Order: sequence, then C-alpha cells, then structure tokens
Amino acid sequence: MHMDMPLEELKKYQGKNPKPSDFEEYWDRALKELGQQSLNYELVEADFQTPFADCYHLTFTGVGDAKVYAKFIKPKKHIATGQAVAMFHGYSVDSGDWLDKLAFAAQGITVLTLDCRGQGGRSEDTLRTKATTMRGLIIRGLNDKNPDNLYYRNVFLDTVQTVRILQAMEDVDAKRIGVYGGSQVGALALACAALENTVKEAVVIYPFLTDYLRVWEMDIQNSAYGEIAEFFRNTDPTHERHEEFFTKLGYIDIQHHAPNIKANVDWYIGLRDQICPPSSQFAAYNKLTSKKTMKIYYEFGHEHLPHVGDYALQKLSKNL
Repeated sequence: MHMDMPLEELKKYQGKNPKPSDFEEYWDRALKELGQQSLNYELVEADFQTPFADCYHLTFTGVGDAKVYAKFIKPKKHIATGQAVAMFHGYSVDSGDWLDKLAFAAQGITVLTLDCRGQGGRSEDTLRTKATTMRGLIIRGLNDKNPDNLYYRNVFLDTVQTVRILQAMEDVDAKRIGVYGGSQVGALALACAALENTVKEAVVIYPFLTDYLRVWEMDIQNSAYGEIAEFFRNTDPTHERHEEFFTKLGYIDIQHHAPNIKANVDWYIGLRDQICPPSSQFAAYNKLTSKKTMKIYYEFGHEHLPHVGDYALQKLSKNL
C-alpha cells in the first residue's frame, strides 16, 4: 500500500535535491554569526498559570536583530527533573495554546516553544532580500544572489538559540534536552539537532523541508511546497536556472543536515502523506547515522497519527 514508492524502494531512496558544495562552510559561517548573539532573554509572567508550573512570555534577540518570541513553561522546583524540550510549530501558524505543553511540564520537563519569524505568531521577520520574494517562505530569498538571505537560515538559527537558552537556564541539565513536533516542527527539530548536536533526543512526525526536487517532480501543489512551482512560473518559466535554484534550496534541505545529527531520532510517518510525501522524508531518514527508529502508519496521510503524542511524552520522559 503506497501513494509514492513501494516501501522497499523508500527504504533505499537517497534523495534527488543537490547538496551545495560549500554546505558545511555555509552553516559553519552561520553558526559563527549566531555565536555572537547574547543568550539574554526577557520574561513576562503570563495570565495563564497552573499549580504545577509557571508560564511566561519569553523574548530574545536573534540574528538580524529580530525580536523572537517563545512560550516558556517552568515546572515548580519540587517536580523539576532537569529535562527540557524545545518545540516549534506548523507552517504559517504559531506556538499555539499553553495546554499541549502542560503534559511535559507535569512530568517535570521544562518547555520552550518558539514562534517562527513572520508566521502566525509574535516573532519579527527582519530579513531584507533583493529581487522577487513571491508568496511563501521556502522561496523567500531564493532569487537573492546571497544565499545567506534564505528565510529558513535564520529560523534554523533561532531553533539553535532556543536550545542554547534552555541549556543556560537554572534547573535545566544541558545534556538532557530534546526537540519535538510534526511537519514544519519536525523539520525544525531535525535542523536544530544537526546544528546543535548536544540535543539528546528528537521526536519527529512527517517532517517538511526536505528533498525539494523530488517534491517538485511529483507536482505537489496542494500545500506549501506548491510555492516552488509558482516561483518558477513567475521568475524562471523555462527553468534556465533550474539547477542553481534547487542547489540553493539544498542549504535548507533537511536531508543534507541529517548526517550531522547525533541525537536519537524517533520518526513517525504516514505512507499516504500527500503534503510531505514519504520519499522526501525517507531521503532524510536514510541519511541519519545516529540511533533511529521509524513507526509507519500505513493508511494515514498528513494528519493526526493516533497515539503519537503519548509515545512522544513517554519517549522524552524516559530517554532525556
């Protein structure tokens, strides 16, 4: 049963999107820039509170002098375990309600959940790009001569800064931090674990942002990936710069980050996913060299996967 490739082919698939020749240098330079950022942050007590955890609005200054927002949930001292989880959110929305973070806090796990720049939350997007920006964030900065102006470069760096802020906090053990989430969250969790490889555990659900060329060849236009085809329609309809553009997207392709991940990875996938097709996910999964497991949901697509939230809480509580 499949909507993409047969499972046996998926298990061998190595991806199509090219990797830039200076990929490592590009991200070394980005991390050096991030290293100049302060880990200082501001806390404002939230109106929402619980008997077992304190809830705060947290802001910090990210690269490009952007004001970045996150929800911070700190378990009371008597239940705090030293464990922590960084969470992100799905494409175009925000960090969501406090409610879905409280299960972790009730287990004594500190939670910091980021609003991605310029999406549905409170974080600023200060990126200034040349040439067409079009509609959508995958292609934001793609037509700029400087690849440092890709939108997701800054968001990937924000995820790293989120973890480093957690590591510097009182009552958090810097060696017991995990990342968790699905779709865009899953992609950001993997990017974070690759760029900040002290992350111990990653629980990811059908991650986004991987193997763009394969997704384009499959003509996936019912989701955010559709902005790639629209970009070509409007800026390069005869694909004269086809290789250049897909190679540039390679800087923000999760499959190229996967070999740098040291965290244990638990991956959940639906074989009928028509938003983030299985082959694009396997392109990254097959490049992981750390300890990894994949749980397959055969009849499911890009939707709620039963029990995954329970599995994630149990995995992170036990393994961090």
